[in-house]
Order: sequence, then structure tokens, then C-alpha cells
Amino acid sequence: MLQKINGKPSRAVIKLRDAAFPAPFPHTLEYSPPARGTWNIVHTGMLVPESHQIYICAAGCLRGVVLTAAEMGMMDRFSTLEVREENLITKDNETFIIEGITSILRRLPKLPKAVLVFTACVHHFLGCNLRYVYSCLRKRFPQVDFAECIMDPIRQTQSIPPEARERREIYRLWKHRPRSTASINIIGSNLPLDRNSELSCLLENGGFLLRDMTACRNYEEFQSMAQSCLNLYQNPFTHLAAKDLKERLGQDYLYLPQCYDADGILAQLRDIGSFLGIPLPDFYEPLEKARKALQLAKDTIGSSPVAIDLSFTFRPFHLAHILCRYGFHITQIFSDIITKEDEPDFLWLQKHHGDIDLIATKNADLRLFRRTSPEKLLALGQKAAYFNDTPYFVNLVEGGGLWGFNGLCRLSSLMMEAFRTPKDLRRLIQKKGWGGPCCL
Repeated sequence: MLQKINGKPSRAVIKLRDAAFPAPFPHTLEYSPPARGTWNIVHTGMLVPESHQIYICAAGCLRGVVLTAAEMGMMDRFSTLEVREENLITKDNETFIIEGITSILRRLPKLPKAVLVFTACVHHFLGCNLRYVYSCLRKRFPQVDFAECIMDPIRQTQSIPPEARERREIYRLWKHRPRSTASINIIGSNLPLDRNSELSCLLENGGFLLRDMTACRNYEEFQSMAQSCLNLYQNPFTHLAAKDLKERLGQDYLYLPQCYDADGILAQLRDIGSFLGIPLPDFYEPLEKARKALQLAKDTIGSSPVAIDLSFTFRPFHLAHILCRYGFHITQIFSDIITKEDEPDFLWLQKHHGDIDLIATKNADLRLFRRTSPEKLLALGQKAAYFNDTPYFVNLVEGGGLWGFNGLCRLSSLMMEAFRTPKDLRRLIQKKGWGGPCCL
């Protein structure tokens, strides 16, 4: 049964019991809310130290990425080539790209170690020979490593998503190095892994050097990750990159989906320990500490409604499942799809908590969806906070780097803090989305 937005039935809001796996909503005209939440391709690219990004697209598409670079204070590492109508019909676009990038690089104070080039959907429509373009650029600038990225929202549901393509191209910058069996990488994340997590402690106590992509201070440190024997990752957009590294550099990989339950956390630790031959310590004490922390958070928040969105975690249904088991009153989940990892949790929630509202974040009807709850509502994520107009929210994205039992303790603390202390919602929402013209 369709739920209502402003009194009218809408396909953007359904009860969880009526949702279908894996795509509960029709693919229609998309809406981008002011609360963007997650990092975008500009943020991710900036993690490559001593690099420069060049975007080649029409002015309208460039607006968002330009504002991101400006808000990050990194315009010195960012350039654009604007594609205008005359460029489409009167110019050789291969030459336009080659000469445009050449002009940009020659104007920089010094050549960057790497350049991430983002072409766009228009170059596919034009049949632009990008293989030729990159061949010419590499001949002109042999001392520069070029990453062949794409900003292509038109084909993102039919081809490789831009986020996944960018990660693969970033790690293709790594060059072959002698293998070190004592070095392990954390890849694909935008945020650093909590160094107090059981995962970090297990690896470091086992004698392994843990290299985190987000902690690289220069290009040499970034390149040194090529010598590691194993890549660990949580971000699902990293699947393609991990498989590519396995084929190209022979690095093994383990996917560790974000996990909020004790059995899942222990299973991941056992998998890592077995793979690396590390004996596991007794995790009873941190497990009990996490359980007590979650129970304390439940006692603090009580029966107040809680909303979760997909920008907060890659596994919103899994998190909702665990919180429901602790007695939290989950009333809304904002998510456009249900991932394979979340399928068991989705089915459990359907059976036991089918009254939860499942709300699309991209459907155009959501432009009319802003509610003020008559009760004090706690939101987990910017989107849930924005759509419910609540100042009580945990302002994390993509899990915030939290992991394991220590991560559950930290999450519980953040939930209690957010429930007690209101935040300035407008100030914390990204400027380029909310009140964008004031940023121009």
C-alpha cells in the first residue's frame, strides 16, 4: 500500500512489509536532496597525495565538483575544462582534451605526481577516442601518472558507477614492488579506520604493518602500498579495485562488510586470523562492554523514534535489525535499494517490524517530504535528519571509520550525545546543497 506525502499517495514511501528485494522503488526521475551526506568523487580523489584533478564537462555538471573542491580549500589541486556547444560541433574533441590538459599542467607551479582526469557522458556520445588521448598525454608527460576516471551519471545504472571506476583507476596508479608478507592495506574507504578497533589491534599485535590509504602523506607512501600482501576493504564500491589488484599485482583481498552484531564481528576476526595465521585473543570483555553500551543508549533514548539513512552506513537494514533487537524504536529507513549483504536483515525486519517506513532518497516526490516529528526523533545520518527536520542526529557518513566492539561503544556514545544535545542542522548540511547560490 502506498503511503502519503502531503496527503497524496506516493511511490517514494512504502511500509517495509510491502517492499521487494532488491529494488523496492521504481527507477524514475531522480531528486538530489540538499543533504548529500556521502563523500563524492572529488573527496575521494583528493586522498591521493600530490595529485591534481581535472574535470572535463559542461558548466552545469561542473558546478557540484567545483563547489566541493572550494569547500575543501583545495582549488590549487583542481582544474576544469568547460565543454561548450561549439566544442561539440566544430572542434576535434581529442585535441581539445589533450591541449586543454597540457595547458593546465604547464601553468601549474610544478607537475603533480598523478593527475586524475574525469571525462563525462558527452565523450561517450561523441565516440571520443580516449585511448588515443591518454596515449598522447603519457608521451608528453612521462613523469606524470594519469588515472582514467569518468563522471558519467547517465550510465551509472547500466555500467560501472563513477565511484567504483575511480577507485579502480586510483589503485591502477600503483606500480609493481617486491612483496612484503608483513604489510597489509586498508583500501577503498574515505575515512580512516579507528586505530583502537579490534581489527587494527589484532593486526598490529600480530606484527603486521597496517597501511591505510587515508593516512598517506605523500605519493611515495601511497605507492608503497603496492608491496602489501593483502587488501582489506569495507566500501562496496571497492569490489572492482580489489579484484583488479589481485589480477595485476597478485594481492589477496578480504571484503569485510560493515557489521554491528557480535557474531558477525567475531566471524570477521576469525576469518582474518585464519587467513594470516594469527591466534585470536579472548574478546569476551570488549563484547560485553559493547552490549552494555548499547543497552545504556537504549535506556537513554527510550521509545523515541529513530530514523536511519543509507549515507550513515552501507548497511542500514543490518544496523536497524541490531538496534531493533536491543529495543530501539526504528520508524524509518531511508534507502533506495537493498544490498545482498543486507538481504537477511531486510527479511527479518519485514517479518518482525513491517510497520517501518521505507523511504526512497532519490525519488522526485521527496522534494515535498519534510516532516517535523511530534516526538523527539533521533536521526542517524544527514538525510534522515534533513527530511525529518530534526536537530538531534549523529553526523557520521559511511560508518565513520568505526569497527567492531569498540565501534559499537563509540556509536552508542554518539547516539546518546546526539539525543541530548541538538545540532545546527543548516550549518552542518553541505553548503553546495543547502542554499547553494550563497556559495557561488
